[in-house]
Amino acid sequence: MAETVLHYPRLDTVLMVERALKDAELTISKSELQRRLPKQVMRQTLLVILEYLEEKGMIMIGDKGVLWVHNENPKMKKLLEASVDVSRTRGS
Repeated sequence: MAETVLHYPRLDTVLMVERALKDAELTISKSELQRRLPKQVMRQTLLVILEYLEEKGMIMIGDKGVLWVHNENPKMKKLLEASVDVSRTRGS
């Protein structure tokens, strides 16, 4: 991370953001995510949490917002199961 972090998140805050993303089920904007959180979270702290979750492969951040992709999302799991296995199509 290039800039200095003024405040690192506590574990309960990280878990709160995870819960909100799981409950969203679909892509959610960062602003909407911040509104849905039960407690106020500084924007910079939220961005640190999102960067951490993205590095761990639990979320994807795109133009339309943030999406929980960890295996606990049933809609995402169903989409992944229905997708084509690239390793089988190569060289076959």
